[in-house]
Amino acid sequence: MSKILIRGAKVLGGEPQSVLISGETIAAVGTDLSAADTEGATVVEADGAILLPGLVDLHTHLREPGREDSETVLTGTRAAAIGGFTAVHAMANTFPVADTAGVVEQVWRLGRESGYCDVQPVGAVTVGLEGKQLAELGAMHDSAAGVRVFSDDGKCVDDAVIMRRALEYVKAFDGVIAQHAQEPRLTEGAQMNEGVVSAELGLGGWPAVAEESIIARDVLLAAHVGSRVHICHLSTAGSVEIVRWAKSKGWNVTAEVTPHHLLLTDELVRTYNPVYKVNPPLRTEADVMALRQALADGTIDCVATDHAPHPHEDKDCEWGAAAMGMVGLETALSVVQHTMVETGLLDWAGVADRMSARPAAIGRLAGHGRPIAAGEPANLVLVDPAYRGVVDPAGFASRSRNTPYEGRELPGRVTHTFLRGRATVVDGKLT
Repeated sequence: MSKILIRGAKVLGGEPQSVLISGETIAAVGTDLSAADTEGATVVEADGAILLPGLVDLHTHLREPGREDSETVLTGTRAAAIGGFTAVHAMANTFPVADTAGVVEQVWRLGRESGYCDVQPVGAVTVGLEGKQLAELGAMHDSAAGVRVFSDDGKCVDDAVIMRRALEYVKAFDGVIAQHAQEPRLTEGAQMNEGVVSAELGLGGWPAVAEESIIARDVLLAAHVGSRVHICHLSTAGSVEIVRWAKSKGWNVTAEVTPHHLLLTDELVRTYNPVYKVNPPLRTEADVMALRQALADGTIDCVATDHAPHPHEDKDCEWGAAAMGMVGLETALSVVQHTMVETGLLDWAGVADRMSARPAAIGRLAGHGRPIAAGEPANLVLVDPAYRGVVDPAGFASRSRNTPYEGRELPGRVTHTFLRGRATVVDGKLT
């Protein structure tokens, strides 16, 4: 059985310790590991780098099947490993849509074959993401993929009756409905956040109330039927207040925020660079500050990338014709370090909670988001927080390059990622 000794790592940002991996599990953690225990181990000198549990992403678009020109399960999981992720949830808006047991099993098997991180498929809520008829929720759950999270992400389940039925259905196996909160009638022709900038630029506005009204309805529905609802990519200060209120009632509501909504604002749209076009749109500085505070105080449960790769031609065009979305797996941890750790809003233990433990718990993903302790699975990421580097998408493992951070200096660098004791990234490079 292979052994790896990570020496001198700051576990969750604490005092330096050594962590011994034996096979697929953590064998020991401490400052006084015996020579007998560590004999024959491959040594990784951490030199005070931060050791976290492997990151878990609740919201990744891997595009396969159907849009392999944007991303594949293989390239997407390679990007995930580079970013420190040991598990990702693959969204359902593929071609064909992941609305049957057959499609989710295909994605799950592709993930197992890739070997760079675990891939947990997300099943569609409705057939074809059309919002008219419930998909095969039970069959997807009973499949080899064991689906527990369902979402029509990219489209909102705007029919209240369909949403209620979905929430009722997944109660039988402790599933969760992850809602893309966007009232479609309020966002017809929308190109960016509705506000001062949209008015000045003459671009169609995506009002905050289009998100907030759906969230308000869905937390009430979840409470009514006693089920679990998860809010995807929450983006406004008003949405924060609704989720905070729902949680104060003890309702089973969780929410995520993307790295880009923690950093970027709608002022960037003045450049007309389509790399900043995303759904939900970049909001105001006030929204960004509210999202950061909500993530810090736990109102927002976790960070999720909404990694949305697109081929060059879908972004290298005029704003109105450009696709919405940004890649995010390889930069997520750096953005969180910049916006949350370096501002004092979260410590590294908080990062582990928001980027590993909580998303794993929401997705009911066993073996991930676990403490760094003896007997636990060796899903780990080692981060050099002192590193500073300029983002260069030419070096991305992702097949797509549509990052909003090109040319921006960001802190932190993943040096090693371990998936069940096997190194997928060493010295910042894929193995």
